Amino acid sequence: MSSKARPLFQRLAVVTAIMGAAVMAGAGQAMPDGRPTPSGQPVPRWLSLKSDEVRARYGPGLDYRILWEYRARGLPVQVIAETKEWRKICDPDGAVAWVHRSVVSSRRSVLNRSDAEIGIHARRSDGSPLRARLSPNALVSVNECEEGWCQVQAGRRRGWVRQSAVFGTQDRALCNAARPAGTGRAS
Repeated sequence: MSSKARPLFQRLAVVTAIMGAAVMAGAGQAMPDGRPTPSGQPVPRWLSLKSDEVRARYGPGLDYRILWEYRARGLPVQVIAETKEWRKICDPDGAVAWVHRSVVSSRRSVLNRSDAEIGIHARRSDGSPLRARLSPNALVSVNECEEGWCQVQAGRRRGWVRQSAVFGTQDRALCNAARPAGTGRAS
């Protein structure tokens, strides 16, 4: 190889290595079918609705019909698939729909789906003092989950609830990503 060609070859090798590393870094997160996620975020993952009026659609685009409208700011939803602009979600009723990425937030919340109050404890222990009670169908923000407990916050009150007692913390996908939108709820 000539001395003039060597620097060009070295630059091409460096550029190729950088591009390869960038592709590998983005390939760390995959959708259920194995394709990389457009956002680079894991699927499934938890988000919450940003506003009191969020339209659920049959497909990923404004030309798809509206199935229903969510009217619950902060409602936790699980992303089960995505495009660059749209998120296919599973809601607390097990319904599947598409929403635009601009109407969801990475600010996490949890929902008490039971008919009974859930104790919010001072520490990660059923034996620790109660700080508050989470009413049925109540939403609170969640800060972190560890060792089967989640730290929640409502206003100035903070405490811990059992992870299994609330909706919005499960690690596994709750709805099948291959299921068509509009299923799981009476439209």
